[in-house]
Amino acid sequence: MSGLQIGPIAVGTPVVLAPMAGVTNAPFRRLCREAGAAGLPADRPDLAAGPAPAGLYVAEMVTSRALVERTPESMRIISHDAGEAVRSVQLYGVDPATVRAAVRMLVTEDRADHIDLNFGCPVAKVTRKGGGAVLPWKSDLFGAIITAAAEETRGTDVPLTIKMRMGIDADHLTYLDAARHAQDAGVAAIALHARTAADYYSGTAHWDAIATLKQAITEVPVLGNGDIWSAEDALAMVEHTGCDGVVVGRGCQGRPWLFTDLVAAFAGSDLRVRPGLAEVAEVIRRHALLMVEHFGEELKALRELRKHLSWYMKGYVVGGEARRQLGLVSTLAELDERLEALDLSQPYPGEAAEGPRGRAGSPKRPHVPEGWLDSRVMDESWRAQLAEAELSISGG
Repeated sequence: MSGLQIGPIAVGTPVVLAPMAGVTNAPFRRLCREAGAAGLPADRPDLAAGPAPAGLYVAEMVTSRALVERTPESMRIISHDAGEAVRSVQLYGVDPATVRAAVRMLVTEDRADHIDLNFGCPVAKVTRKGGGAVLPWKSDLFGAIITAAAEETRGTDVPLTIKMRMGIDADHLTYLDAARHAQDAGVAAIALHARTAADYYSGTAHWDAIATLKQAITEVPVLGNGDIWSAEDALAMVEHTGCDGVVVGRGCQGRPWLFTDLVAAFAGSDLRVRPGLAEVAEVIRRHALLMVEHFGEELKALRELRKHLSWYMKGYVVGGEARRQLGLVSTLAELDERLEALDLSQPYPGEAAEGPRGRAGSPKRPHVPEGWLDSRVMDESWRAQLAEAELSISGG
């Protein structure tokens, strides 16, 4: 399969790391990016050309309001290390003026090479205020946000893309209308997580919706997201839907080496990484060091690492107490001690180490503001309530 063109950016391998709040910070992106580069075949120098030969790696989502206010956390989120040739930032916002200001800041201050707008968050505390995956239901508001952001990137070398869900639920789908509006506004690519807000992360992603979107959108690339747990899944999605590339989220949690598999697979190579526990421990140790460097504080870094440790250990025989102790590490010394106590001779456990991470949740009735579904047009009574939806939460 050929590469992916997102505006002026040539992405040699059509693979994108999904922005995930609290996960895809600079240290994790570096691990994934380096793993992806390891999947580039030596006999394919053509793939190594361009700024993103092994895919695109997007930073964790930042709210436009926090960015405009330049909060320390928002500025940390958009920080990139020197090795990131393409600095990708994902914005979340509910107010066109604030989104415009955030995009302008990123562009004029040269803080990003690619900007993605998020309309995929299914979290109740956001959707009940009218934000996230339920926002495109208000087509005028969605259009105003997209237009504002597009106007700020037009004529620059910074492409604008969007990531969204199918809609609120099976009876309130928005993705086709939203995608057409985004295409008309001038976005450079559209990514679809093939679930509704009601689906949350449960069940099986509806890949047929990606195929439908690909048929409807012909001027810009369409990317598919949902249930990519292996390189074979990525190839299957492309074959099934005809999409131009894939977005990988939960499947790489605790498995940055998945990007080696993905890049190799798209290059036609059968290279796959199957690490034993000793190799996993080495990656964990490096991840920890990068986190300490990134946060500048050992305790904070190790606390942030804890959730990753449970993902790294998936499928390996570790034991409940050892897992509990790993979940309490506060120093590098403690981490070393607890890793060394494991049976590091274990080989790769196969499928047990793959598949979903964490809790997928179950289908649920989406939380939306009372009367939200009565009309697809905004009225002023919603404006103040929407401002409360702009929270630092998962990207969906």
